[in-house]
Amino acid sequence: MTHTPRLFVPLITPFAADLSVDLPRLTAVAQRMLDDGADGLAPFGTTSEATSMSVEERMAALEALVAAGIAPSCLIPGTGCAALPDTIRLTKHAVALGVRGTLTLPPFFYKPVSEEGVFDSYARVIEAVGPGLRLFLYHIPQMSGVAITVTLIGRLMEAFPGVVAGLKDSSGNWENTAAIIAAFPQIETYSASEALLSKNVAAGGAGCISASANVNAHGIAALIRGLGTAEEGKLQADAAAIRSLCEKLPLIPGVKAIVARRMQDAGYARVRPPLVAVGQDHSDAVKKVATLSYGESASV
Repeated sequence: MTHTPRLFVPLITPFAADLSVDLPRLTAVAQRMLDDGADGLAPFGTTSEATSMSVEERMAALEALVAAGIAPSCLIPGTGCAALPDTIRLTKHAVALGVRGTLTLPPFFYKPVSEEGVFDSYARVIEAVGPGLRLFLYHIPQMSGVAITVTLIGRLMEAFPGVVAGLKDSSGNWENTAAIIAAFPQIETYSASEALLSKNVAAGGAGCISASANVNAHGIAALIRGLGTAEEGKLQADAAAIRSLCEKLPLIPGVKAIVARRMQDAGYARVRPPLVAVGQDHSDAVKKVATLSYGESASV
C-alpha cells in the first residue's frame, strides 16, 4: 500500500517567563509551521517537553490550538504517560476534540517490562477510549526504555482491528523502520529524521515527524514535493545537512533557540527544567542553522 508522504511537526512548547505554557506563542508558532508547508502537527511529544507538563496543561494547550483555528484533523497529539489513567484521560480528551490520531508512548518508568505488560497497557487504553481512536504507536527506546516490537504491533492489530493507524520510529535504526514498513504496509510509518525521508517513502512509509521540522518545515515540505524528481537528491541533502547541524546542538534547547531567532522573539527559547537553554557558546551554531533555513534576515 502506498501512502501519501506527509510532514508532521512535533511542535515546541513555548513557556512564559514564569514557565507556564505560553498559549499565544504556541498558537502563533503552530500556524507558522502550517504556513511553511507542514501537513500537520504532532504536539506534546518529546520535542514539546510533554513529560515536563501536567495533564491539565496538555489538555488546555490542545484546546487552545483548536480554538485558534488549527484543524483537529491535522493534529496527532502525544498522549502517552507513565500512569495508565493519565494516558487514558489525555487520549479520551484528544479523541473527543476530533484529532487525526494520538501519538502514544508505552508506559515508560518501570524497566524492564515484558511485552505482555506493554500489550496490556495499550489494550486498556484502547478499551477505555472506545470508538474513534486512531492510535499511532511511539517507538523511542533510547528515551522510554520500552520497545515497540513487530510482534507487539501484530498482536495489537489482530486484537483491535482498525485501531492502530501508524507508528513513529524514533530509534534512528533504519533497519527497524524498514522491517515495520514491510510487515505492516497498511499503517503509516513515520521516520523521526528527514535524513531518512527519501528511504522511508521509497520503502512504502508515510514520511517524517521530525524535531528539526520546527526550523525547516518549508525545506522538508519542498523535499516531499520533490520526491521522484531530478531535484530530490539535492533537496534531501539540504534537509539532511540542516538536521545534522541541529543534532550538534542540545536538540530541544537548540531548536527552540533557532525558532526564537526566526520568530524574532527570545521568549521562544525558554525551556523547563531539567533542560537548560543554550548559551552564547552555541550562538554561532544557532545562527548558522537559522541562516541556512531562513536566510540572512533571521535575527533578533
